[in-house]
Amino acid sequence: MELLGLTEDELCRTLDVEPLALLSGQLEHRGELPILLDLLAEARERAGAAVLRRWVRASAPRGRPIEMLTQRDFASFEDALADLSERGFVLRGGG
Repeated sequence: MELLGLTEDELCRTLDVEPLALLSGQLEHRGELPILLDLLAEARERAGAAVLRRWVRASAPRGRPIEMLTQRDFASFEDALADLSERGFVLRGGG
């Protein structure tokens, strides 16, 4: 949540849990969590936490990573992380 700057609601949708489960720390049953944490640890080493917080909300070639997460499209999110690793964080000017 902190690494990507997610709100509680965004994290609950990503993990498909109720807010009470999140607040009580009962997330052990969520198999996605360790995989996401491993993927993000590698990305954090390469890009840094500040870049990840901006990147997750930016438009990327495959769409916005935050939308991939909250829609539980983890395969697309992993692909977007691979793009970030290959291309770096690129901001395009609007207009």
